[in-house]
Amino acid sequence: MKDNFDRRRFLKTAGVGIATLGIPAFINWRPKTYKKPNIIWLIAEDVCPDFRCYGTTLVKTPNIDKLADEGIRFTNAFSTGAVCSPSRSAFNTGMYQTSIGAHQHRTKDKEPLPDNVKMISEYLRSAGYFVCNGYGNPGSRPGKQDFNFKVDHPFDGTDWSQRENGQSFFAQIQIRMSHRPFKRDYENPVNPDKVEIPPYYPDHPITRMDWALYLETNQLLDKRIGEIINRLRKERLLNNSVIFFFGDHGRAHIRGKQFLYDGGIHIPLIVRWPDYVKQGTVNNDPVSLIDIVPACLKIAGIDIPDYMQGRDFLDRNSKKRGYIVAARDRCDETVDRIRCFRTGRYKYIRNFYPDRPYTQGNVYKKRMYPVLTLMRVLYSQGKLKPEQARFMAPNRPEEELYDLQNDPFEINNLADRQEYSNVLTELRNKLKKWMETSKDQGEIPESAETLQYWKKEAENRWKRVQKKRGLPVDISDDEYLK
Repeated sequence: MKDNFDRRRFLKTAGVGIATLGIPAFINWRPKTYKKPNIIWLIAEDVCPDFRCYGTTLVKTPNIDKLADEGIRFTNAFSTGAVCSPSRSAFNTGMYQTSIGAHQHRTKDKEPLPDNVKMISEYLRSAGYFVCNGYGNPGSRPGKQDFNFKVDHPFDGTDWSQRENGQSFFAQIQIRMSHRPFKRDYENPVNPDKVEIPPYYPDHPITRMDWALYLETNQLLDKRIGEIINRLRKERLLNNSVIFFFGDHGRAHIRGKQFLYDGGIHIPLIVRWPDYVKQGTVNNDPVSLIDIVPACLKIAGIDIPDYMQGRDFLDRNSKKRGYIVAARDRCDETVDRIRCFRTGRYKYIRNFYPDRPYTQGNVYKKRMYPVLTLMRVLYSQGKLKPEQARFMAPNRPEEELYDLQNDPFEINNLADRQEYSNVLTELRNKLKKWMETSKDQGEIPESAETLQYWKKEAENRWKRVQKKRGLPVDISDDEYLK
């Protein structure tokens, strides 16, 4: 209590407001008594902002809602990649994955980071922090890393209980349960008949059940968040910790994970820092997930390196970004290259392989996405609506442009509409400039050996899965759907 009182008194006597115009008042300078807070990342896999505090009223997520009530909730936060390893490589360095050669999902022959680039854990360790990565339990096994670069000793341990007495810590806590396969919440089942299906999906019992299971999984995720918060409270660490809750990328659904529609990159982001951000604040500014690193460095009293591409999104004096950029490259065996430039109103998508279908073969999606097989079958039967059938077509447009204000589901491509030609040209040029200035490495092809390796890996994985299921490898979509 005394610690909280002292900080409040300091802010009051110094004439510093905690929040102004809905923007959190991050303290750029600190009193001599400032104690470096613990920094905690609660990282959920494969989630969009599908929680009650974000407007999904069908779910029960009291713990995440409470985090939002006690902190600041960002409504326009986005990952830089639509699959785990490129995104994690980016938000652990504050750099776009395309700038550091970490853009291909699950890089086979990993290289070290560029000489001047370091992980956030290295900076915080140098500042005296104990850095750990686990699952939020004492004795936890090492947490998911999935970096597309070679790094030695990125963490000191798996749990903050291993630190020296009184030592500040940086903890990455991985919450994997939101990853497919989805899990049932038997205590609070979600009624499939009541879920809201996006219009780009067919309204079918399989779709409804799959979506309901995703929402139930988010409820289980919420329970895990509550367990971690309770542990911090019991250990009297909660009030001297900055908690960041976010997703590593969007939801594992069609037009979600592995794609640059909002379903693949729009993430929840909540920051709780007692006395330093106004409780219950909502911020609508665009935030990129790479912005978390410089914000955390500032919190720890570390100068933000000039090379870092992320921006301190908690500093009201920092220049706000008016856009986000995201990239998708090879995912497992599936070679692709997509870029997007998103403002608050519009999104521009550039497909570098327009001759290829959106639904290129991919073993992960084939075995994990029941709606994909459903849509293949319905497409072959001519039973999909035009906005659904478009995603199943044998090719795709080179450019896509969406008015997010009037078309939040990104259904109506405006790239060929004359009245939007100025918007198209502007965003096309901005993306081109970003690719040049950020030194996007996406056009550098991988070796034939690497591509063959991932193709073989996928084939073997499919054989193992089908053998375990007792199904033939060459099963038709109709039979597989059954």
